Amino acid sequence: MLLFSIIAYLALTIAIGYWASRRVKNTGDFMLAGRSLPLFLSSAALFAIWFGSETVFGASSEFLKGGLYSVIEDPFGGALCLILFGLFFARKLYSMKLLTLGDFFEVRYSKRTELIASFFLAPPYVGYIAAQLVAMGLILNIVTGLPVWQGVVLAASVVTFYTFIGGMWAISVTDFFQSIVIIIGLITLAFILSQKAGGVVKVISEVPEGTFRFLPKPEFKEMVLYFSAWSVLGLGSLPSQDVFQRVMSSGSVKVAVRSCFIAAGLYLTIAMLPLFISLCVKHLYPEFSQGDTQLTLPRMVLAHTNIFIQILFFGSLLSAIMSTTSSAILAPAAILSENFIRPLSNDRFTDKQLLLITRLCVLGFATVATVMACLRSNIYELVGESSILSLVSLFAPLAMGLYWKRANSTGAFLAMICGTITWIFFEFADTSWPSLFPATIVSFVAMILGSLWPRKEKQELEIK
Repeated sequence: MLLFSIIAYLALTIAIGYWASRRVKNTGDFMLAGRSLPLFLSSAALFAIWFGSETVFGASSEFLKGGLYSVIEDPFGGALCLILFGLFFARKLYSMKLLTLGDFFEVRYSKRTELIASFFLAPPYVGYIAAQLVAMGLILNIVTGLPVWQGVVLAASVVTFYTFIGGMWAISVTDFFQSIVIIIGLITLAFILSQKAGGVVKVISEVPEGTFRFLPKPEFKEMVLYFSAWSVLGLGSLPSQDVFQRVMSSGSVKVAVRSCFIAAGLYLTIAMLPLFISLCVKHLYPEFSQGDTQLTLPRMVLAHTNIFIQILFFGSLLSAIMSTTSSAILAPAAILSENFIRPLSNDRFTDKQLLLITRLCVLGFATVATVMACLRSNIYELVGESSILSLVSLFAPLAMGLYWKRANSTGAFLAMICGTITWIFFEFADTSWPSLFPATIVSFVAMILGSLWPRKEKQELEIK
């Protein structure tokens, strides 16, 4: 019954994606849903952006190990990103009528900067997509007994298919449907488990001391680590194509801004449910908290709940992960086709041809991520790694390009290169300090110095 329900759910998702694909007529429809999403679809799309494997599996696993303090990165960092984007980025970027975030670097700086930025925008998504595919592989392994790698391939095939045909339209419509399933499934499971455990108050009162510690100790190093945890998603995902494409798909600038705030509230609220559920599981069935804690929730649900709850839970899990995966596949595909292939071809492709190229890029990134997912299994690490590169390379050029008139292509180039080199150096140096912290500082310093450096044209004018 459970297996049949999962198959039926996957088939329904494909059907919805296929129905939505009928709206795709050009690259604007495929990448940004024609910039026409109403508030409820836009908010659902943004809510679903990170509500995937790292929230349900990864964050709940980290929470069981280290309490609230260990999950600052996600969900708190994710919610911070949406709030900051709504406050400082949505209005300015929406008014520029860009197709991808890479277009910003061309309009604000130069074509060369656009090409370089594309290298930093697209690759980080491979690890992020792989994390979601690993999660779906784990689900199918638990439910059906399929080897994880086979589950990964099956899941990748389903998500890639409806992303390939429907683009952002398919993603937005399926996100709305999947968000409803997520909320209903998690609320139902949390309610039932809390009742079995004796109520919310009892569950919370019996947690180990320090579980809900949220603030760092007044020590410099811990403050740096704390700020870095907030920054991974909170700042690192600001210069990301998936956030950009979901916000820019909104029907108006007001919808874009409001959907950011609504999604942040929804995300932070609903993301607390997997954490609470993991506490209930630890209280009721401590044996499931041993071993690989990423599998605590699904194993407990299979062992101690009826078929209706199992269908709801695994339905909500698949919904969360599929909605996240689909946009993560589309994002780098759009960057590669629009900001790398198109400019290198000197714009000789028609819009119809570019649409086909974008779809082929979807297949390419999905294939690479599937291979990575078959080789690695730590979801939380895969997600964290995918956001740091964007932070140390692109955050400074994006933020200063929007708010500093003197920012130029030289500064943007130096910020991307110097930030990345510094990050790589500290990664290989293997210090106890987070490598993203000095790398981000270096990126900003390079951005400022490069933009202030006198140009040759100006020097020649002064000599004359």
